[in-house]
Amino acid sequence: MYVDRLKLSGKDILEKNFKTGMRGYNQEEVDEFLDVVIQDYEVFQQEIERLKQENERLKKQTDQSRTRPTASNHQVNYDILKRVSNLEKAVFGKKYADS
Repeated sequence: MYVDRLKLSGKDILEKNFKTGMRGYNQEEVDEFLDVVIQDYEVFQQEIERLKQENERLKKQTDQSRTRPTASNHQVNYDILKRVSNLEKAVFGKKYADS
């Protein structure tokens, strides 16, 4: 899965130390940028976790709806036929129903 392929965690980024050289980067600027990266990274990880949980919830909901008994087609067909019969009686009268 996507999360399994991540090479860094927020903690890894936070604890990363860079060697400094004579003309190295401004350490404060690098730290500020890494702080932003860490915050974004943690937001992504939280969103991934939320989506995983929602996915599991929807899978369970789908499984439950598949196993939940529903009205059989026979009952639905019977109800439709009964309504049609009543409609025919109302439209064509008792004479049609008796034939």
